[in-house]
Amino acid sequence: MNILTSFKGKTALVTGASSGIGMGFARTLAANGIDLVITARSEMKLQDLAQELKTAYGIKIYVIVLDLAETNSVYKLTEYLTENHIIIDILINNAGFGKWAKFLGEPLSNYHQMLTLNINSLVTLTYLLLPAMLEKKQGLIINVASIAAFQPLPYIAVYGASKTFVLNFTEAIAGENLDSGVKFLALCPGNTATNFAQVANADTDGMPVSTVETVVDAAIRALDRNQLYCIPGKRNYFTAQFARIIPRLIMLKIVENMFKKRVIK
Repeated sequence: MNILTSFKGKTALVTGASSGIGMGFARTLAANGIDLVITARSEMKLQDLAQELKTAYGIKIYVIVLDLAETNSVYKLTEYLTENHIIIDILINNAGFGKWAKFLGEPLSNYHQMLTLNINSLVTLTYLLLPAMLEKKQGLIINVASIAAFQPLPYIAVYGASKTFVLNFTEAIAGENLDSGVKFLALCPGNTATNFAQVANADTDGMPVSTVETVVDAAIRALDRNQLYCIPGKRNYFTAQFARIIPRLIMLKIVENMFKKRVIK
């Protein structure tokens, strides 16, 4: 048994559910008898996933095709929930993207979209859906950050900073609601077998890689242990702690040297 057992028959919202970690969460939640609202940009992938999970588990699944990097798209999502009388008991804020390049090597519009998706949409969804969880004194909010949250990262500066925000934000609101019945988790994976690197234009060959299943399982175990953040994988964990104890300039030089080689020209 795990924490999801008590949410059987309730409803979870998973953003970025069409692939990767979001899809992994959708499958795990469905396997525990939890109804789903899944959203992403790819309608075909979402519909295929919905059919797969409905057939396998007999749950209710609502498919909403949206790009949460677009301004006000979150409100379209919450309006749909209100109109269909859907109460969200579990929120998985997974949607996000990054770009590996020198800071001035990407158009400013890309950074605006990144910040809208990685930060603004996450904060807005949390703000709008948390009150119902607090009223029922039960709920889960998992915000997908990254191991990137633990140190400045040359060549993925905006992405790394956005994930630092997610980590700090999640821990802070957890601190405000310690006895509320709602649990919060900042999930901080390292390199994972998803399409993130392709979208980010990064070369991750030779880097340690976790499976999606390993990352999702680690998140559920962390919630069972009342952790506020989770770094799947021992090597990732020690990397994050190492970054906290050595001088910042030395850390910057190490990371800069490592990451400049991984930017695909």
